[in-house]
Amino acid sequence: MALTPFTSLLIADVGVSMGDEGKGRLIPEVVRELQALTGRRDAVGTVLKVNGGANSGHTVAGLKLNLLPGGVAERDVPCLALGSGVVADPRKALWEALPLERAGIPVLGRLLIDERCMVSDVTHRVLDLAWEDYRVRILGEEPRGSTGRGISPAYVDETSQLQMQYWEFLGDRAAHAARLAARMDRAERIARHVCQVPAEVWHGFFDRLGQAELRANAGAVESGVFPAAEFDFTRFRGKDPWTFDREAVVAAYWEAGRRLAGCIGDVRERVLGDLAAGRRIIGEFGQAFWLDKRHGFAPNVTASHTYTPEIFQSAGIPAQPVHVIGCCKAYDTKVGTHTFLTQMPESHPLGIRLSRLEFGTSTGRQRMVGWCDLVEKADALRYGGYDDLVVNKLDALSPHGEWKGGDLLLCTGYADRSGKVLPGVPRDDALRRTLRPVYATLPGWTGDITRVRSFAALPPEARRYVAFMAREIIRLAARGDTPRQVPNIRYVGVGPDPDQVIADVPPTERLVAEA
Repeated sequence: MALTPFTSLLIADVGVSMGDEGKGRLIPEVVRELQALTGRRDAVGTVLKVNGGANSGHTVAGLKLNLLPGGVAERDVPCLALGSGVVADPRKALWEALPLERAGIPVLGRLLIDERCMVSDVTHRVLDLAWEDYRVRILGEEPRGSTGRGISPAYVDETSQLQMQYWEFLGDRAAHAARLAARMDRAERIARHVCQVPAEVWHGFFDRLGQAELRANAGAVESGVFPAAEFDFTRFRGKDPWTFDREAVVAAYWEAGRRLAGCIGDVRERVLGDLAAGRRIIGEFGQAFWLDKRHGFAPNVTASHTYTPEIFQSAGIPAQPVHVIGCCKAYDTKVGTHTFLTQMPESHPLGIRLSRLEFGTSTGRQRMVGWCDLVEKADALRYGGYDDLVVNKLDALSPHGEWKGGDLLLCTGYADRSGKVLPGVPRDDALRRTLRPVYATLPGWTGDITRVRSFAALPPEARRYVAFMAREIIRLAARGDTPRQVPNIRYVGVGPDPDQVIADVPPTERLVAEA
């Protein structure tokens, strides 16, 4: 069965839930599909990281990535770009790139960092911890669950017109040092006088950062790519409380930025050139629709825009047609302090099974697990739009371990205290927190589906589950009207490996009729 054609040279890879939907594993599949369709090895000219920074984790062909685009795994992709909407720590870029280079995967020769890409550094990481400490110790709130990678403080610099950008690494060291010193001064004052961080807590921030990065980069240390001292953040701590060692910070970040100087350029021209040559651009988004800083629910949002329109801002090109692929899982997960309406009871055997699978790529944090929330995915379709839907991890619902099989629940509405079912996700967060999910119950299936490669070969119950998801998302998004957009189910993931994908799902109209 032929896959639905892509409607544009621009392809957006977005999440339609709360993140962690498997967006990274989609990229190799799309690249290979386009190569087969066009007969061109360079069918995809650029994979562009659109937003966020090292807070978005992707696992692509077995590679765990945070900052680099997922196209790293596809050697035929000639350009791996970081757009102007990204905040990128130059040291982190090298920590990811150099071990891959050692493993024989070319990175730096393909990496293009936009001149206007924003520089994040240790000051942002420390402020991330300081604001979290303030939230808990001063305000008495629960921890937000930040990654500690400094993303939100880096975007604060942007909105304060105090951002530093990668073009500065092509210029004068003294000018860069002066701007970085001013950034350190601001961070010191905020931590001491606004967040009121105790001296001993400030001292401990640097130990925490170093320990976290040493764990994350243990493989690079063991293989000899970096010495353990590379990840020692205590060298950036000043002699006095609430101070940085200014010279140590400047030296480390200037050196890292200069090592990347050959990668700094104009992403706008690269993307326009690809479009003129008929090559596709895949825009890889971090996080997901419901973590967008404007459309999600603070404080459990990220600091960037996480949906399709940002591709034009980050790439720096005119708005034009774009083919949007929305990714989700066959169930839902959340991290942090989210209100999770469809969360499974901790004692549920499927919840126990899924919890063993669900840890954050960036942080290793345990994710909460829940039943599939079709209301969220429908609102992402209604207000954000997507041409294709990818359903990942269908295999995780198969019997395994404690989970012997049984009924599966899918959320098809939210009921308020009077029993009235709301038509979508309320924007009033106080109201949202009082709602209860309305579930449909579908029978589960038996047997392992990880070796299935054809939709027709799936158990009937698994086929119905996917069909029901499609039907209800379209129905809920339409709100009683004729559907404005009917997405195609492009892929169904039945395992983590690149080949564990079903790509022959029937057209949506036929699929829905069989739900």
